[in-house]
Amino acid sequence: MTHRISDIAAALGLAARGDASLTVSGLAEPASARADELALAMRPDYAEGLAAGQARAAMLWADADWQSFGLKAAILAPRPRFAMAGLSAMMDPGAGYAPGIHPTAVVDPEAELGRDVSVGPLAVISKGARIGAGSVIGPHCFIGWDAEIGADALLHAGVRIGARVRIAERFIAHPGAAVGADGFSFVTPEPSGVEKARASLGAEGTTKAQSWARIHSLGSVEIGSDVELGANSCIDRGTVRDTRVGDGCKFDNLVQIGHNVVIGRDCLICAQVGVAGSSRIGDNVVLGGQSGVSDNLVIGDRAILGGASVVLSNVPAGRMMLGYPAVKMDTHVESYKGLRRLPRLFRDVAALKKAVSKLTGND
Repeated sequence: MTHRISDIAAALGLAARGDASLTVSGLAEPASARADELALAMRPDYAEGLAAGQARAAMLWADADWQSFGLKAAILAPRPRFAMAGLSAMMDPGAGYAPGIHPTAVVDPEAELGRDVSVGPLAVISKGARIGAGSVIGPHCFIGWDAEIGADALLHAGVRIGARVRIAERFIAHPGAAVGADGFSFVTPEPSGVEKARASLGAEGTTKAQSWARIHSLGSVEIGSDVELGANSCIDRGTVRDTRVGDGCKFDNLVQIGHNVVIGRDCLICAQVGVAGSSRIGDNVVLGGQSGVSDNLVIGDRAILGGASVVLSNVPAGRMMLGYPAVKMDTHVESYKGLRRLPRLFRDVAALKKAVSKLTGND
């Protein structure tokens, strides 16, 4: 499928320059772009690659001298990376899921499917499940008993949605994601070594072996609209009340959200993040890759955790954190600088000690 430069610019609300009647069929990096592709030269250093490619048109920054790059047309964007959101949506060919219900799919007679729902091969939709109009249930997906998924959802291959889970409109789940597994809740007849270690700050631990009794998860999961869940990520159901995720949250791959967690709106949660049970995450929070939040904590609105940070106490709104245990980002940076200076400090102290010893005659 081809698009005219003028149509792309108009759809994105941007300015087109040069021969806007030129057509392109895809996107490419500048150095590898063909003549029928729109080069993404969104910064001056990217634009240097235009000379090696064959692109006739490119997306550039707002005040770029597009003609100096030998282009015939250009789209100028004040924030090119944001323009990429709409541009990539226009150019996305999709995953190729066929319309209708595949003959190998198992759809319970008491399930409710809205208009134009697509159900792929070997998918299972359980009794009482409700699927909104225009949704795509990919191959090998499972939708549990009495689960509800809003309109225009896209579930890629192998997604699992547990019983009684409620998900609003435009949900996207990538392969292997699971929503509504039981929480990790176990207890011993008497206080366990973990409880003792926590209460005593490590002074006391396990003194005798005990078996673990399972606490069943009676709650479920409630997810707002426009949420995206990465591949092999998991959101566990609550113990009694529901685990909740607000509108607009985006999860990367391999994220674990524990039971009873409450997450606000428009949070960005990166790869391999773990949030332990009953913690509360505010609105517009960013959790960097491999960061962790201990249980029963509160992360305030707009807080940012740098990659691999581990939070062991509450985080105020707007605070930027880094490290293990996580501290204010500037404090961590200063501590790291001090750590790097230690070898030089040791050498200086040794030299000073040697000089003092000579002066005092104690060498």
